[in-house]
Amino acid sequence: MIDVHHPHQPVHGWRDFFVHLVTITIGLLIALGLEGYVEWLHHLHLAHEARTSLHAEIAGNAKDITKAAAQLHEREKDLKSDVAVLKYVIKNKKMPEHAAMSIDFDLIGLNDVSWKTAQSTGAVTYMAYAEAQDYSDIYNMQAELYASEQQAARDAIISLAPFLDPSDGDPDPTPEEAAAIEQKIEILQGQLLMVDSLLGSLDRHYQQYLTAHPHPSD
Repeated sequence: MIDVHHPHQPVHGWRDFFVHLVTITIGLLIALGLEGYVEWLHHLHLAHEARTSLHAEIAGNAKDITKAAAQLHEREKDLKSDVAVLKYVIKNKKMPEHAAMSIDFDLIGLNDVSWKTAQSTGAVTYMAYAEAQDYSDIYNMQAELYASEQQAARDAIISLAPFLDPSDGDPDPTPEEAAAIEQKIEILQGQLLMVDSLLGSLDRHYQQYLTAHPHPSD
Protein backbone atom coordinates (compact mmCIF):
# COMPACT_ATOMS: atom_id res chain seq x y z
CA MET A 1 0.00 0.00 0.00
CA ILE A 2 1.41 3.38 -1.06
CA ASP A 3 0.27 6.43 0.95
CA VAL A 4 0.26 9.97 -0.42
CA HIS A 5 0.31 12.62 2.31
CA HIS A 6 -0.83 16.22 2.22
CA PRO A 7 1.95 18.86 2.31
CA HIS A 8 3.01 19.86 5.82
CA GLN A 9 3.18 23.53 4.83
CA PRO A 10 0.58 25.59 2.99
CA VAL A 11 1.08 25.80 -0.77
CA HIS A 12 1.83 29.35 -1.91
CA GLY A 13 1.47 29.86 -5.62
CA TRP A 14 1.92 27.66 -8.65
CA ARG A 15 5.63 27.19 -8.06
CA ASP A 16 5.10 25.52 -4.69
CA PHE A 17 2.28 23.45 -6.19
CA PHE A 18 4.44 22.11 -9.01
CA VAL A 19 7.38 21.46 -6.66
CA HIS A 20 5.06 19.49 -4.44
CA LEU A 21 3.58 17.64 -7.44
CA VAL A 22 7.04 16.71 -8.74
CA THR A 23 8.06 15.56 -5.25
CA ILE A 24 5.00 13.32 -4.99
CA THR A 25 5.60 11.93 -8.49
CA ILE A 26 9.23 11.10 -7.75
CA GLY A 27 8.24 9.52 -4.45
CA LEU A 28 5.59 7.40 -6.12
CA LEU A 29 8.03 6.26 -8.83
CA ILE A 30 10.61 5.32 -6.22
CA ALA A 31 8.00 3.45 -4.14
CA LEU A 32 6.67 1.60 -7.18
CA GLY A 33 10.18 0.73 -8.26
CA LEU A 34 11.03 -0.63 -4.81
CA GLU A 35 7.78 -2.58 -4.69
CA GLY A 36 8.47 -4.07 -8.11
CA TYR A 37 12.04 -4.92 -7.09
CA VAL A 38 10.87 -6.71 -3.95
CA GLU A 39 8.32 -8.66 -5.96
CA TRP A 40 10.97 -9.54 -8.55
CA LEU A 41 13.26 -10.80 -5.78
CA HIS A 42 10.42 -12.92 -4.43
CA HIS A 43 9.80 -14.47 -7.86
CA LEU A 44 13.53 -15.06 -8.29
CA HIS A 45 13.70 -16.80 -4.91
CA LEU A 46 10.64 -18.90 -5.69
CA ALA A 47 12.12 -20.07 -9.00
CA HIS A 48 15.46 -20.82 -7.32
CA GLU A 49 13.79 -22.95 -4.64
CA ALA A 50 11.83 -24.80 -7.33
CA ARG A 51 15.01 -25.51 -9.33
CA THR A 52 16.77 -26.87 -6.25
CA SER A 53 13.84 -29.10 -5.36
CA LEU A 54 13.36 -30.31 -8.94
CA HIS A 55 17.06 -31.09 -9.29
CA ALA A 56 17.00 -33.23 -6.14
CA GLU A 57 13.82 -35.01 -7.27
CA ILE A 58 15.15 -35.75 -10.77
CA ALA A 59 18.49 -36.95 -9.38
CA GLY A 60 16.63 -39.30 -7.03
CA ASN A 61 14.40 -40.57 -9.81
CA ALA A 62 17.46 -41.16 -12.01
CA LYS A 63 18.87 -43.50 -9.35
CA ASP A 64 15.54 -45.28 -8.91
CA ILE A 65 15.06 -45.80 -12.63
CA THR A 66 18.39 -47.64 -12.90
CA LYS A 67 17.21 -50.13 -10.28
CA ALA A 68 13.79 -50.34 -11.93
CA ALA A 69 15.34 -51.18 -15.31
CA ALA A 70 17.34 -54.01 -13.74
CA GLN A 71 14.18 -55.38 -12.08
CA LEU A 72 12.24 -55.13 -15.33
CA HIS A 73 14.90 -57.11 -17.18
CA GLU A 74 14.63 -59.83 -14.51
CA ARG A 75 10.86 -59.94 -15.05
CA GLU A 76 11.42 -60.26 -18.79
CA LYS A 77 13.78 -63.21 -18.19
CA ASP A 78 11.16 -64.86 -15.99
CA LEU A 79 8.54 -64.51 -18.71
CA LYS A 80 10.85 -66.06 -21.29
CA SER A 81 11.34 -69.00 -18.94
CA ASP A 82 7.57 -69.26 -18.45
CA VAL A 83 7.03 -69.37 -22.22
CA ALA A 84 9.62 -72.14 -22.52
CA VAL A 85 7.74 -74.18 -19.88
CA LEU A 86 4.43 -73.65 -21.64
CA LYS A 87 5.86 -74.64 -25.00
CA TYR A 88 7.08 -77.86 -23.37
CA VAL A 89 3.56 -78.52 -22.01
CA ILE A 90 2.02 -77.89 -25.43
CA LYS A 91 4.45 -80.31 -27.06
CA ASN A 92 4.65 -83.02 -24.38
CA LYS A 93 1.24 -82.63 -22.65
CA LYS A 94 2.87 -82.46 -19.23
CA MET A 95 4.95 -80.11 -17.12
CA PRO A 96 8.71 -80.58 -17.22
CA GLU A 97 10.25 -81.93 -14.01
CA HIS A 98 11.05 -79.35 -11.34
CA ALA A 99 9.48 -76.65 -13.50
CA ALA A 100 8.25 -73.45 -11.92
CA MET A 101 6.51 -70.43 -13.35
CA SER A 102 6.81 -66.93 -11.99
CA ILE A 103 4.84 -63.91 -13.10
CA ASP A 104 5.65 -60.82 -11.10
CA PHE A 105 5.34 -57.14 -11.90
CA ASP A 106 6.49 -54.16 -9.84
CA LEU A 107 5.28 -50.65 -10.54
CA ILE A 108 8.02 -48.06 -10.68
CA GLY A 109 7.37 -45.26 -8.20
CA LEU A 110 8.91 -42.05 -9.54
CA ASN A 111 8.34 -38.87 -7.55
CA ASP A 112 6.68 -35.76 -8.99
CA VAL A 113 5.84 -33.78 -5.84
CA SER A 114 8.36 -31.01 -6.62
CA TRP A 115 6.97 -30.60 -10.14
CA LYS A 116 3.39 -30.36 -8.90
CA THR A 117 4.47 -27.86 -6.24
CA ALA A 118 6.34 -25.74 -8.80
CA GLN A 119 3.20 -25.65 -10.92
CA SER A 120 0.81 -24.86 -8.07
CA THR A 121 2.99 -22.05 -6.66
CA GLY A 122 3.52 -20.53 -10.10
CA ALA A 123 7.31 -20.96 -9.88
CA VAL A 124 7.36 -22.44 -13.39
CA THR A 125 6.07 -19.16 -14.83
CA TYR A 126 9.18 -17.36 -13.51
CA MET A 127 11.54 -19.65 -15.41
CA ALA A 128 12.74 -19.26 -18.98
CA TYR A 129 10.46 -20.99 -21.48
CA ALA A 130 13.12 -23.50 -22.59
CA GLU A 131 13.88 -24.41 -18.96
CA ALA A 132 10.21 -24.92 -18.09
CA GLN A 133 9.76 -26.99 -21.26
CA ASP A 134 12.63 -29.29 -20.23
CA TYR A 135 10.94 -30.00 -16.90
CA SER A 136 7.59 -30.48 -18.59
CA ASP A 137 9.06 -33.00 -21.05
CA ILE A 138 10.65 -35.02 -18.25
CA TYR A 139 7.53 -35.19 -16.09
CA ASN A 140 5.21 -35.85 -19.03
CA MET A 141 7.39 -38.83 -19.91
CA GLN A 142 7.21 -40.00 -16.30
CA ALA A 143 3.43 -39.87 -16.47
CA GLU A 144 3.43 -41.80 -19.75
CA LEU A 145 5.69 -44.47 -18.23
CA TYR A 146 3.45 -44.84 -15.19
CA ALA A 147 0.34 -45.15 -17.38
CA SER A 148 2.01 -47.89 -19.45
CA GLU A 149 3.04 -49.72 -16.29
CA GLN A 150 -0.47 -49.56 -14.87
CA GLN A 151 -1.94 -50.89 -18.11
CA ALA A 152 0.50 -53.79 -18.23
CA ALA A 153 -0.04 -54.66 -14.57
CA ARG A 154 -3.82 -54.45 -14.89
CA ASP A 155 -3.86 -56.65 -17.99
CA ALA A 156 -1.54 -59.17 -16.35
CA ILE A 157 -3.73 -59.44 -13.26
CA ILE A 158 -6.97 -59.79 -15.23
CA SER A 159 -5.71 -62.26 -17.82
CA LEU A 160 -3.19 -64.33 -15.86
CA ALA A 161 -4.51 -64.37 -12.29
CA PRO A 162 -6.75 -67.44 -12.93
CA PHE A 163 -3.68 -69.47 -13.93
CA LEU A 164 -1.37 -68.42 -11.10
CA ASP A 165 -0.66 -69.95 -7.71
CA PRO A 166 -2.03 -73.45 -8.34
CA SER A 167 -2.59 -75.59 -5.24
CA ASP A 168 -0.64 -78.76 -4.59
CA GLY A 169 -2.24 -81.66 -6.37
CA ASP A 170 -3.82 -79.52 -9.08
CA PRO A 171 -3.51 -81.13 -12.52
CA ASP A 172 -1.01 -79.79 -15.01
CA PRO A 173 -2.46 -77.37 -17.55
CA THR A 174 -3.65 -79.00 -20.74
CA PRO A 175 -1.93 -78.09 -24.00
CA GLU A 176 -4.91 -75.86 -24.82
CA GLU A 177 -4.66 -74.08 -21.47
CA ALA A 178 -0.91 -73.75 -21.87
CA ALA A 179 -1.38 -72.22 -25.32
CA ALA A 180 -3.87 -69.68 -23.92
CA ILE A 181 -1.52 -68.74 -21.11
CA GLU A 182 1.40 -68.44 -23.54
CA GLN A 183 -0.60 -66.06 -25.71
CA LYS A 184 -1.41 -63.81 -22.76
CA ILE A 185 2.20 -63.83 -21.57
CA GLU A 186 3.39 -62.85 -25.03
CA ILE A 187 1.03 -59.87 -24.92
CA LEU A 188 2.51 -58.92 -21.54
CA GLN A 189 6.01 -59.28 -22.99
CA GLY A 190 5.08 -56.80 -25.71
CA GLN A 191 3.79 -54.35 -23.11
CA LEU A 192 6.99 -54.70 -21.08
CA LEU A 193 9.01 -53.95 -24.19
CA MET A 194 7.13 -50.65 -24.42
CA VAL A 195 7.78 -49.97 -20.73
CA ASP A 196 11.45 -50.81 -21.25
CA SER A 197 11.64 -48.38 -24.19
CA LEU A 198 10.06 -45.60 -22.12
CA LEU A 199 12.48 -46.34 -19.28
CA GLY A 200 15.41 -45.93 -21.65
CA SER A 201 14.08 -42.66 -23.08
CA LEU A 202 13.36 -41.24 -19.64
CA ASP A 203 16.79 -42.25 -18.37
CA ARG A 204 18.40 -40.41 -21.30
CA HIS A 205 16.35 -37.30 -20.48
CA TYR A 206 17.46 -37.55 -16.85
CA GLN A 207 21.13 -37.85 -17.80
CA GLN A 208 20.92 -34.97 -20.28
CA TYR A 209 19.36 -32.77 -17.62
CA LEU A 210 21.88 -33.74 -14.91
CA THR A 211 24.80 -33.25 -17.30
CA ALA A 212 23.54 -29.78 -18.24
CA HIS A 213 22.79 -28.97 -14.58
CA PRO A 214 25.45 -30.63 -12.41
CA HIS A 215 24.50 -28.38 -9.51
CA PRO A 216 20.99 -27.49 -8.22
CA SER A 217 21.44 -23.77 -8.88
CA ASP A 218 22.55 -24.19 -12.51
